[in-house]
Amino acid sequence: MTAQTHIPATALDHAAPHDEPVVYPPTRWALAGLGAGVAGLGAVVSSSMVSAVYDEKYAGDAPAISKALGDMVPQMLAFHVCAMVAAVLMVPFAAGLYRRLTATTPADSVLPLVAFSGVLVTAVVLVLGSGLDTEFIFAAGDPDIVVPEDAAMFNHWIGTVPWCWGLLGLSGVTLFGAARHGGVPRWIGLVGLVGGGLTLLLGVSPLQYLAGMTGPVGLLVIALGFLAGDKAFRGRS
Repeated sequence: MTAQTHIPATALDHAAPHDEPVVYPPTRWALAGLGAGVAGLGAVVSSSMVSAVYDEKYAGDAPAISKALGDMVPQMLAFHVCAMVAAVLMVPFAAGLYRRLTATTPADSVLPLVAFSGVLVTAVVLVLGSGLDTEFIFAAGDPDIVVPEDAAMFNHWIGTVPWCWGLLGLSGVTLFGAARHGGVPRWIGLVGLVGGGLTLLLGVSPLQYLAGMTGPVGLLVIALGFLAGDKAFRGRS
């Protein structure tokens, strides 16, 4: 017959409390959103500098537009890099935003998925907006490779498609819904409602490319808000 004894835990079995203050590192997913906002602004600015097709002195003259594009290769390269960096960084931001909202909204809420989808689809739009770059950037101005009319179309493409940030506005509006549940700070919800609502309305309108002016700025502000003002969740990667 074996006797079993239970030895109660003593103070030595517990880790001693640390006196050092807890330091919360930056929230990495919000940092990704901040970088995406900066890169998104870079994409919008650099694409607006590729303006041959919008220059009145080249109006209706496809060969002249194509030739002018040949002198804008640096601007087009900057656009491509900025657009793709923004798209890549939006993916971890979307994932982090989904997890952040899932942790603080009702279990059956659709808000986290809607917010995630808006950011992710905007990233896809940027990828598509830069999708013709390899075909045209280094061939612009060379009529033996690119038909001038196609070069003019390419200028229209990068001057509109990558500016379609409308669905990012939908993600901003969901933050207002999350704030009503106490899931995010109230001021972030209000910024999401105003900035996201404006971006969404512009995206729905026939002038949808104007959403490219408000979308990156809104993303910057929201990312900064989660990075610096979301104390309860700061430090989560």
